Amino acid sequence: MKVKEVAELVGISVRTLHHYDAIGLLKPEQTTESGYRIYSEKNLETLQQILFFRKLGFPLKKIKDIINSPSFDREEALQVQRNMLLEERARLDNMIATIDKTIHHTKGAIQMSDKEKFAGFDFSHNPYEQEARERWGDKVVDESNAKIDKMSKDEQKVLGEEFDDIYQDLAAIRHKSPDSDEAQAAIKVWYDYLNKIGSYSLDAFKGLGQMYVDDERFTKNIDKYGEGLTVFMRDAMAVYADRNKK
Repeated sequence: MKVKEVAELVGISVRTLHHYDAIGLLKPEQTTESGYRIYSEKNLETLQQILFFRKLGFPLKKIKDIINSPSFDREEALQVQRNMLLEERARLDNMIATIDKTIHHTKGAIQMSDKEKFAGFDFSHNPYEQEARERWGDKVVDESNAKIDKMSKDEQKVLGEEFDDIYQDLAAIRHKSPDSDEAQAAIKVWYDYLNKIGSYSLDAFKGLGQMYVDDERFTKNIDKYGEGLTVFMRDAMAVYADRNKK
């Protein structure tokens, strides 16, 4: 199959396939003299694996390491991916049930306890932990996890609610200039929050903001609070870091 045919079959862009080829993640079986990429059945199987891992939040570098490992077993990988997706489905089903109950509660049809209102929320799991380790080393991540582990369930819940409040406050002012006093005061709250659970230098804080924009997973999740929030946070975090290093 040619690259355009594969793109149409899978539902991804030709540009994405070109990128996978360029970084050595998915090399087509052959390239014709006229430059056309030709993909084999084996290529399609590998692409399926890549997209399963991407759906589960794995960065491309990690996927490349996994599928190029001599010990990689496709059947075993599929089973692991299936288990991870089942866990994700269970979590989502739990949250959907909480939403349904909340709708009935809002209409007065049922009463919900405070505990039931937060069923399905789990702030103890960080899907980006491995990437954080790769970017900033084990120490900052281990320190962060140690602080969270020492907290009670109630304290962890409060931490999660504080996270949500900070993002909503930032979203409300995302149309202002990132270097405005209001924006800088709000982003300082985010910096202080991160250092409550970890140890982020100003450089790491600035780098984190850039990663929000570079990594589509972060962009997608952050922009749920308001379109353009990711870029606003990146710029505000950079200004904060640069100003406070002086």
